[in-house]
Amino acid sequence: MQVTFFGVRGSTPCNGDDIARYGGNTSCVAVRAPGEDPLFFDLGTGARYFGAELAKQGTFHGTCLLSHLHWDHTQGLPFFTPLLRDGSTLDVYAPAQEDGTTVEAVMANVIRPPVFPVTIDQLPGSVHFHDTSDSEFRIGGMKVIARMVPHVGPTLGYRVEFGGRSVAYLSDHQQPYDGSFAVSDGARELVEGVDLLIHDAQYTTTEFAAKSTWGHCTIDYALWLAQHCHAGKVALYHHDPTRNDAALDEVQRCAKAFADTRGFEVFAAYEGLTVAV
Repeated sequence: MQVTFFGVRGSTPCNGDDIARYGGNTSCVAVRAPGEDPLFFDLGTGARYFGAELAKQGTFHGTCLLSHLHWDHTQGLPFFTPLLRDGSTLDVYAPAQEDGTTVEAVMANVIRPPVFPVTIDQLPGSVHFHDTSDSEFRIGGMKVIARMVPHVGPTLGYRVEFGGRSVAYLSDHQQPYDGSFAVSDGARELVEGVDLLIHDAQYTTTEFAAKSTWGHCTIDYALWLAQHCHAGKVALYHHDPTRNDAALDEVQRCAKAFADTRGFEVFAAYEGLTVAV
């Protein structure tokens, strides 16, 4: 599998010379496998750039594994350019909502006038939403494991397996409020022995103390989870919008010093990076 990062930022897109190397688009990560239709995690603003990379002729058929419905993970949907071609289809798997409202209804209520100029069903292509909870299913030759993970509102983490290799995606993951290290059964199942873990690393320990209920975790927690569950390689992800390139360089340096003594690899994800799994 080839994993490419098109959006690595959390909370809100951002721009500026001080973040040019890591990028300012929100969550979107593509997973490519031989002979398989496109599959990607999340529909943040990075989805526009992923869509622009895809073939510009003919119809498109692909799948998005959507972690949750917050803006920074969905606002790229109407800008995903393959949907501007007649006959194209996008299947979106997303967490079922606690009040019984379908994901399709939620998205239809967001992407519509007056907050957006057109509705989803006015796009030339078609979007099919699949309300999902703890489950396992196949997309072509890929096995997908979906598990609910702690965040603010219903949130899924995913594990994709293909050809004996695996990728886990936990973009938004609530650390215990007291800052301690513990993991839910579902998250553990996704991460255990995975080849590449893409994980929330939004806050420093100091930042977390003031934002402990905001649905995220510390860089230290992401590293602990990787070691605890025997991940082979870890992509620190969902970078805080206030974290500039120099600060992320330092995060990566410190994280690597930790990981090098504990038998796994770590890096801070940046836009345009492709990792072979």
